[in-house]
Amino acid sequence: MGKAYTNPIYEYDRSPDQFSAAPTHHPVIIVGAGPAGLSAAIDLAVHGIPAVVLDDNNTVSVGSRAICFSKRSLEICDRYGPADRMLNKGITWNLGKVYWQDDLVYEFNLLPEENHKFPAFVNIQQYYFEEYMVDRCLELPSIDLRWLSKVSNVRADDDKTTLDVTTEDGTYALSCDYLLVADGASSPIRTDLGLPFNGQVFQDHFLIADILMKAEFPSERRFWFDAPFHPNQSTLLHKQADNVWRIDFQLGWDTDLKEEAKAENVIPRVRAMLGGDIEFDVEWTSVYTFRCRKMDSFIHKHILFMGDAAHQVSPFGARGGNGAIQGVDNLAWKLANVLKNKAPTALLKTYDLERQRGADENIMHSTRSTDFMTPKNSASRAFQHAVLEMASRYPFAQSLVNSGRLSTPCAYIHSPLNTMDNDQFEGGVAPGTVSTDAPLIVNNEQAWLLSLLGNHFVCLVDASQSSEKISELASLNKDIRLILVNPTASRQSLMKESDVSVFDQLGVLISRYDLLAGTTYLIRPDQYVCARWKGFEAKAINSAYLKALGHELEAD
Repeated sequence: MGKAYTNPIYEYDRSPDQFSAAPTHHPVIIVGAGPAGLSAAIDLAVHGIPAVVLDDNNTVSVGSRAICFSKRSLEICDRYGPADRMLNKGITWNLGKVYWQDDLVYEFNLLPEENHKFPAFVNIQQYYFEEYMVDRCLELPSIDLRWLSKVSNVRADDDKTTLDVTTEDGTYALSCDYLLVADGASSPIRTDLGLPFNGQVFQDHFLIADILMKAEFPSERRFWFDAPFHPNQSTLLHKQADNVWRIDFQLGWDTDLKEEAKAENVIPRVRAMLGGDIEFDVEWTSVYTFRCRKMDSFIHKHILFMGDAAHQVSPFGARGGNGAIQGVDNLAWKLANVLKNKAPTALLKTYDLERQRGADENIMHSTRSTDFMTPKNSASRAFQHAVLEMASRYPFAQSLVNSGRLSTPCAYIHSPLNTMDNDQFEGGVAPGTVSTDAPLIVNNEQAWLLSLLGNHFVCLVDASQSSEKISELASLNKDIRLILVNPTASRQSLMKESDVSVFDQLGVLISRYDLLAGTTYLIRPDQYVCARWKGFEAKAINSAYLKALGHELEAD
């Protein structure tokens, strides 16, 4: 059947910076053109911040690597541009099934409610994700993407960072206000700076086998404990684009990793799973060890670490790549506002504060998944078997089964950027949690709330009924965009050109946000709610806006 994908080769181009006598200075330099680095470049570009991206390679990832992109990552990529390409190419799914030996223990739906733009997950190989992101970078003139450019000798000062870049034409120097590091879990820059990367290595190995085959298996996540074709071990099956299927085989700790990766050893494992009638080709293999690690701080002077360079988790649960994208989403708007002098540099500290929370949550879930999936003694195996046996009969026990808690957005409930509720809400979206989508009508056409929020500070207001306070709309900070829900004609007359009026014909937005007359939400550029009220008061909104920009934080 042949290979499913041919890696693109990107040309090395000379930059004028290479011929400058002194280091050329840039606002932002990004090291690494993987998911985190490319996301950061695009996110900054849509905020109007130029960036140089340096990568020591000249192609996208070799092998599928990360394949499960979550609903939240798709929502973020929708702002970047490539989300539709990902959906059109990838395999969408909401349903997962858990087996114990031959028996289906239970199944679950990760998105049981309707009226969301995106599915729970789309499975698409990392090389496609990176290719689409590179294509988007090439459309944005403020992104300078430099291939075959290896970074070395990073010098971190209190006010800037200087680095050497080695190319086929020699080495040249650059400097920047902020260096964003996304050079992977082994991070040469983090290592050279002597920054700790602490955590746990679990005593288990897994084999990834990407196989090319045409099969009638459904597009769902299937996980086996003690599968009949792989006794006493765990197995995972996912469908990807181009008739590529991902199989993860647990190997155990006492394993010769080089031997297990050889085709003559991989093929019998796959054959035992599929049976003798299905033809397949091995597309790509990799053997990995479970690791959960992170830096003590993601910030070192004017250097900010992202993605696997900052935190690493085991792959079950799809928390690595999705966590990286969500971390970039947290960082970019803050850095953009600092560089535009709209926020103090102290705002960047909250990237570390909030995303340490996200990393801790991902590591916790990944560690618990690993412990349940790979019991290391008779007691833990007995517990696993008891839970699986009960789960097939009693729904309460299904929550105890852990085959990988799949990625969901982290909540920043205790963030200093939040203005906490003074009013009573029956549900809704609390400060510190990410906005949830809803279908709306704009200019007689269907639209989606998250697409309308974009990457701005937004004030979401129910303007369906009379309220004297709503006359204060004009006194909102000019950098706060306004979305008026079900407005009267008189309310619409108060709007700026950049504001939007929407109509919630299905009542989904009102229900999900407990959006009664006059209810107001203030939403950050990463679409997290930072404040909400049962009424509208411009002074309180403006104060919450300044707080969300870090103006109440202590200076460094």
